[in-house]
Amino acid sequence: MEFSTIDITILVIYLIGMMGFGIWIGIKDTSTTAADYFLASKSLPWWAVGGSLIASNISAEQMIGMAGSGFEVGMAIATYELMAAATLLVVAKFLLPVFLENGIQTMPQFIEKRFNGTVRTGLAIFWVSLFIFVNISSLYYLGSLAIERIIGLPMIYGVIGLVIYSAAFSIFGGLKAVVWTDVAQVIVLVFGGFVATYFVLSAVGDGSGFLNGLKILVEKAPEKFNMIFTKEDTYVEAGTGAIKSSYELLPGLGVLIGGMWIANMYYWGFNQYIIQRALAATSIKESQKGVLFAAYLKIIMPLIVVIPGIAAFVLGAEITKADEAYPWVISNYVGVGFKGVIVAAIIAAIGSSISSMVNSASTIYTLDIHTKLVSKELSEESLVRVGKISAAVALVIGAIVSPVLKSQGQIFQYIQEYTGFISPGILVVFLLGLFWPRATTRGALVAVFLAIPLSLILKSTMSDVAFLHRMGISFIILTLIMVGVSLTDNSVRKTISLPKGIFNTSASFNIGSIILFVILAVFYAMFW
Repeated sequence: MEFSTIDITILVIYLIGMMGFGIWIGIKDTSTTAADYFLASKSLPWWAVGGSLIASNISAEQMIGMAGSGFEVGMAIATYELMAAATLLVVAKFLLPVFLENGIQTMPQFIEKRFNGTVRTGLAIFWVSLFIFVNISSLYYLGSLAIERIIGLPMIYGVIGLVIYSAAFSIFGGLKAVVWTDVAQVIVLVFGGFVATYFVLSAVGDGSGFLNGLKILVEKAPEKFNMIFTKEDTYVEAGTGAIKSSYELLPGLGVLIGGMWIANMYYWGFNQYIIQRALAATSIKESQKGVLFAAYLKIIMPLIVVIPGIAAFVLGAEITKADEAYPWVISNYVGVGFKGVIVAAIIAAIGSSISSMVNSASTIYTLDIHTKLVSKELSEESLVRVGKISAAVALVIGAIVSPVLKSQGQIFQYIQEYTGFISPGILVVFLLGLFWPRATTRGALVAVFLAIPLSLILKSTMSDVAFLHRMGISFIILTLIMVGVSLTDNSVRKTISLPKGIFNTSASFNIGSIILFVILAVFYAMFW
């Protein structure tokens, strides 16, 4: 593929500029306390919170992975984006006030405040493992795959480059450097994503423009715009030609209720690398405004991350894996000069997500594992030093594990399914801990440590059931178990602060939320 001197120049300038920016923030910020490093001194305005949330969330797993899923199953995969917007509003109204009222820095810290240190440490170990072995490793793989397909750089060099790039702002400056580079990178991400969509839709419309290209896309592949699948719906697997069930991936109304809410509530409400941005806001109102802003950004993401994959299908892309759809679009339909911008957008997405995950993994390790199991008495400077070392270790381990993912199909689905092994248990513990005063430590421990074994049993005995449904079943079983254990447990129960009026939100937040729900309802009504 032709990657011109102009493209290379744009890409190099971007990479050097962002790395320099991240390092400069780290050098400029001379604060050495744990709160400064891990929570950006709680100084973030709403627009930084919202922009960083999206930059941290949208990565190669969306731009590459969801485009691949769009190629095979269509717009229905955008449910993850659209339902996330609705979930964000629930998080802003009912979860953030509780966390901020109780001075929470990490999710495991909340668990100790409500239950005890054993549950906190168990969940912390689960989370760090999940970040490194599933999330970070998959980002390295997808990012290096895209770089190989677009530029021709072997994957090993792509991984090494991403390690160096991400390290520039995930290690030196802590969350503050991560967030402020996120704000810059989300602009590049959105612009670059729209550039790719514009070019490929223009090609679909034979040069008749963006909107007409979108109209023709719907006309040529109406089946790709079916948002709710039935058990009879199927798709053709790229490369093999095998006929597979669309319903198993996105099981009918399960995308609007049930398992999808479990996945989203865990990810947006109790996932450290996401919620950490909202916890670092200057106030609860700034935090809620930032989350609402992120929700509106989410509903435009399908144009960037799904439409190119559907367009590749309509244009007859000859690819051997679904995840090659987005690189194919860039290689064949993006003009000279713009390739550099789009590759910069991909790297922006990858870099911001990796740095966010690494920062959160190091936060949890330092505050919830190291200080509990290794060294309990550490100075503020020592905590920051441990955070930097653990961030570097997370980067390296994720890179080493990433080649294993070559054997997987749709990486986006892989991430969702294996994250789903732990998310039902975490969600049960948090929700009952938040809203059911009778929940006990023993019940929480049982739910946490049964989550993965139960998911493995369900996967082996109910392999023909969609994983979203299995998540729902797991959630129900774990809820019943935790309730049952708690009711038979007479130990002392801890409580958390829920003052009167804690869930009140501003008129502007309420109006913005209603408008967003109307937009979602209209969209699903159009493509039911």
